[in-house]
Amino acid sequence: MTTHLKIDFVSDVACPWCAVGLGALEQALDELQNEVSADIHFQPFELNPHMPPGGEDLVEHLSKKYGSTAEQQSQMYQNIKTRGAEVGFAFHPTGRGRIFNTFDAHRLLHWAEVTGGCDAQRRLKKALLDAYQGRGEVIDSHDVLLDIVEAQGMDVASAKEILRGDMYAEDVRARERFYTSAGIHSVPAVIINDKHLISGGQPAHVFAQALREIATPNLKS
Repeated sequence: MTTHLKIDFVSDVACPWCAVGLGALEQALDELQNEVSADIHFQPFELNPHMPPGGEDLVEHLSKKYGSTAEQQSQMYQNIKTRGAEVGFAFHPTGRGRIFNTFDAHRLLHWAEVTGGCDAQRRLKKALLDAYQGRGEVIDSHDVLLDIVEAQGMDVASAKEILRGDMYAEDVRARERFYTSAGIHSVPAVIINDKHLISGGQPAHVFAQALREIATPNLKS
């Protein structure tokens, strides 16, 4: 018998560990497909909500934010690329040159769920991650965002209208406030059935064990 779970995946397109975590979660769900099914709802979190248009040089940004050197960042990125390869995600070979504001991407993700449901939102989320984390595209560019929407077979005219105005802005901000007020201050944060939290880009086996235990609470480990 399959147990159905609700999963809220709180994340940001600008977060490389979110790509790793999503890949691992999907691997875990594939492994447990005869035991667990799930609806994944992608919830917004902005690593850099005050990032100006055009973004910042990534090395300079990380140096200011964390005090890390370019060499330390390069080593960390190699580790992230290795973890990405383990879950089938190909990061940009040399890293993204700049980091951008992602608020418009979150507005489109909200729209995708409202109009197309979880599957449409999931496709768009993965396409956005591929575009920025995989290809280093300018993810705050409306032209780039509309190209991604079109590639997913979604309504470009509707997406263009959203980006021209402030549609879904308050919805996204309300969700961001909800999760930060609940104590989510780093991502990815994976919340199962509104009460079980799995933090960070965990390996697939960690997700699989947690999902199995949540789905079968009387299971003896």
